[in-house]
Amino acid sequence: MSNHEVSKVFYRGKSHEFMVVVQSPQDYRRYRKDPSVPLVDVLNSFKVFVTRAGTQGIIDEASRSMLENEFGTKNQDEIIRKVLRDGEFQEQKYTYKTNYDSTNDTMGARVAH
Repeated sequence: MSNHEVSKVFYRGKSHEFMVVVQSPQDYRRYRKDPSVPLVDVLNSFKVFVTRAGTQGIIDEASRSMLENEFGTKNQDEIIRKVLRDGEFQEQKYTYKTNYDSTNDTMGARVAH
């Protein structure tokens, strides 16, 4: 089993919740103290997502028209900065099992004769 942490910032808009994924809680805190920190040092990706059915629901990439209607701009950096500044930080831990188990351990190497 493997543990994986995901750090996200949620922004509650007029009609949708938006989300960006940050690299770590430390990077997010550093940005909050100093907004001049480059976004590339904070974000996991430069995508803004929209959640459906709350913060634990389905997540899709937000469309340009959805972002422009909510934030009044198409500038992705401005939108991300607003989400980071006014959003709510959330960290989740996921545990999952990998499917890389061997299925032929007892048969040994087989050679065609």
